[in-house]
Amino acid sequence: MKEALIQRIRNREYTVGIIGLGYVGLPLLAAFHKQGFHVVGIDIDTTKLAAFRSGTSYIKHFPADEMQALSTSTRACVTDDFHAVRNTDAVILCVPTPLTKHREPDMRYIINTSHAIAPHLKSGHLVVLESTTYPGTTDEILRPICERISGLQSGKNLYFAFSPEREDPGNPHFGTTTIPKVIGGDGADALELAEALYSSVIIRTVRVSNPKTAEAVKLLENIFRSVNIALVNEMKLVFHAMDIDIHEVIEAAKTKPFGFMPFYPGPGLGGHCIPIDPFYLTWKAREFGLHTRFIELAGEINTAMPQFVVKRTIEALNHRKKCMNGSRILCVGLAYKPDVDDMRESPTFAIMDLLTREKALVDFYDPYIPVIPPAHEHSAYAGKTSIEWCKDTLTQYDAAVIVTHHKSINYSELLAWCDTIIDTRNALNGLPALPDQVWKA
Repeated sequence: MKEALIQRIRNREYTVGIIGLGYVGLPLLAAFHKQGFHVVGIDIDTTKLAAFRSGTSYIKHFPADEMQALSTSTRACVTDDFHAVRNTDAVILCVPTPLTKHREPDMRYIINTSHAIAPHLKSGHLVVLESTTYPGTTDEILRPICERISGLQSGKNLYFAFSPEREDPGNPHFGTTTIPKVIGGDGADALELAEALYSSVIIRTVRVSNPKTAEAVKLLENIFRSVNIALVNEMKLVFHAMDIDIHEVIEAAKTKPFGFMPFYPGPGLGGHCIPIDPFYLTWKAREFGLHTRFIELAGEINTAMPQFVVKRTIEALNHRKKCMNGSRILCVGLAYKPDVDDMRESPTFAIMDLLTREKALVDFYDPYIPVIPPAHEHSAYAGKTSIEWCKDTLTQYDAAVIVTHHKSINYSELLAWCDTIIDTRNALNGLPALPDQVWKA
């Protein structure tokens, strides 16, 4: 059976289903479509489906011409009906894996999706999970649910694999098809089938021994970043007390051609990976009686950074003989990283919360996010709109906090129109500023 399925992949007689058409699923769907596959997108968000069908890109960095090509193609369709799984040969899960309010893995999306696809699986189906999760999820949740409901058996007439997404929205150098793909299959046949599928669209595939190893790879990648960002954030606090510019230190240190990799401090972690993934491993480690102290300490440091930003804002206002209570504060940038419209886990929300608790009047400006949509993690701000970027508006604020350094923002105008700026990203480095106008945080 496996060889026949691989031949169907090579002949482009294979239909790929993608569940979840967000920042990971939509580019992946487009990648398979470009290589001649029939694709089926499934998402319960009907606004995304409507935008897809009209050819309107709902993700800033996803090209409009690609969306138009997908919407008019006879090889692509989208639906919110999981019965469409019956018309696919492989189904790839790109669903969210957030944390609960107790900072434990929220597996509802994986569990619910597993139950939704299982009745429609057929002999020979390949099921791949791409969502970042703890080691063991494929073996302990996805596979048992699918086997029990479908009546099929892994390695016999059903194939499972885990291949972690490695999307970096807005990265101009690496995209879905140019980032090597790690694959762990539940058995040799599943691995070979999954590799045949992904290697038809991805520049390089990397085999690992099983799904839980592949799940661990993604966690290591992001925990590595989290720990190193925490280190440089802590160094920022120490050097600030010593009146040393951390950015100047980093620029000099990175001239060393070996043994050093630059990481940069910020106002806190954002995005769908780094603030969340470490907690998936710390939770799973407790099952084995282990405590990931190093990882947890990094999380404490990173989550405390918004407090430092607010402290510096209070100091800057005090210097102007103003108090936080009643001051108008503008947060410049709402997205979690530059030049994207992705606001998931953005530290701006934490900073806005803290400023509001100090009785400040808080607004935001982001050229890519005109209005904050409803979402469980920032429901209090749903419907809040970005201010207009103009002199008459910006001069009304007592202080501006640069949280996201979008390239399209005119920082010279910000310097001209706002007399107190808290710069958390070194965005104003090299620009002429008045004495005591810019406060680094």
